[in-house]
Amino acid sequence: MGKQRPGAGPTLEEVAALAGVGRGTVSRVVNNVAGVKESTRRAVQRAIAELEYVPNLAARSLAGRRTDAIALVMTEPDWRKFAEPFFSETIRSVGDALTDTTLQLLLTQVRTNGERKRFVEYARGGRVDGVLLMSVHAEDPLPDMLADAGVPTVMLGRRSGDESITYVDADNAGGARSAVTHLLNSGRSTIATITGPLDMYVAQCRLRGYRAALDRAGLDAQPFWVAEGDFTEQSGRTAMAELIAREPGIDAVFAASDSMAAGALDALRAAGRRVPEDVAVIGFDDFLLAQRTDPTLTTVRQPLQEIGRTMVRLLLEEMEDSGVAWRHVILRTELVLRGSA
Repeated sequence: MGKQRPGAGPTLEEVAALAGVGRGTVSRVVNNVAGVKESTRRAVQRAIAELEYVPNLAARSLAGRRTDAIALVMTEPDWRKFAEPFFSETIRSVGDALTDTTLQLLLTQVRTNGERKRFVEYARGGRVDGVLLMSVHAEDPLPDMLADAGVPTVMLGRRSGDESITYVDADNAGGARSAVTHLLNSGRSTIATITGPLDMYVAQCRLRGYRAALDRAGLDAQPFWVAEGDFTEQSGRTAMAELIAREPGIDAVFAASDSMAAGALDALRAAGRRVPEDVAVIGFDDFLLAQRTDPTLTTVRQPLQEIGRTMVRLLLEEMEDSGVAWRHVILRTELVLRGSA
């Protein structure tokens, strides 16, 4: 058997050293998370057996300090938005990432100061082992409250460019830039945008990408080419009608979500504009909705399955080692060409 420290069992680091891998890899094997090569998994399992390592996960569970449950917290104050595809797709991607683990996923909504305080006490009381946050607005203090309480936490997206909590995000600015660049390369010149709520960093980043593409082409982004939505289909419909009224010569629109793009298609149809002949439309997300619109929607695909897997992996590592440094992961997007542009 391998050498152990007197009076203490082997540590995760000692297993990692014997197996010749990083501690994060050992954590993923212990928690049965996908994405580890089979040869690496076997090497870690041999090291665990040789050292007679008892994972902290099991030790804490036996001690009654582990619940084997994590919370997925939705902080969006408007309950109507939960009908949007983003929420169901995110829940599915996180659920898929947990399939081969022993963890249960709990869904909860936290919107007000009172609900924030109650949830932090709930989490700090050991009722969940970690928290995943989604749809967090700029001034929401919940991530910091959880961090101060010592609760492992990972966010989908971020509140600002100076985020201090571990997060996983898509390249929102880059994705928007690629969409608008495609419109420019297709000969469009009067390109409007429908943003998400601008108190969310994701919406700010997609607006920044839109402006960067126009600036690179030597075009000024006119203020009346920009209309704010809230990521819902109805807001896209309303914003598109406003844009047409302001600038009848619009020949393209980049909507910061597929749902808003679908609403824009309805408004354009109602105004007698043909898509893409008169006005090209591009969305952002690549949800199933994008394949069901008429015409089908050109859109920026964000890798939600990979986002879900990465969020779960980072949370498990924080649950295993509370001293691990926060991580920021930004994943690539891809422009998917269909009928609308």
